[in-house]
Amino acid sequence: MPHRPAGIHLLADLAGIEPDLLLDAAAIDSLLREAALAAGARILHSHFHTFGPGMGVTGVLLLAESHISIHTWPEHGFAAADIFMCGEAQPLRALDLIERALSPATRTVRTVERGQL
Repeated sequence: MPHRPAGIHLLADLAGIEPDLLLDAAAIDSLLREAALAAGARILHSHFHTFGPGMGVTGVLLLAESHISIHTWPEHGFAAADIFMCGEAQPLRALDLIERALSPATRTVRTVERGQL
């Protein structure tokens, strides 16, 4: 019987983003919630923090299927997103939605298969 990964972990570096899109913790929370639902994940809790006017945001969305986290550097137009999902959730759908909203000029995505079932 073939093995399958316990989950898929996407590590996305998104650069060349309009800085204003990376400042608002509430907007980023909303974006990640929309991304989680698009992926078929169930949201358990979220926590987001802004570092002050003109500064970045860090946050995490805790999912029944694992998590989505993001760290932003508006002064560099950069965001690092971490999407780990198991079960039937589809993390690429979440990443696609995040990328459409942030419109990065460049992206680098690493995919890691976590565990074997």
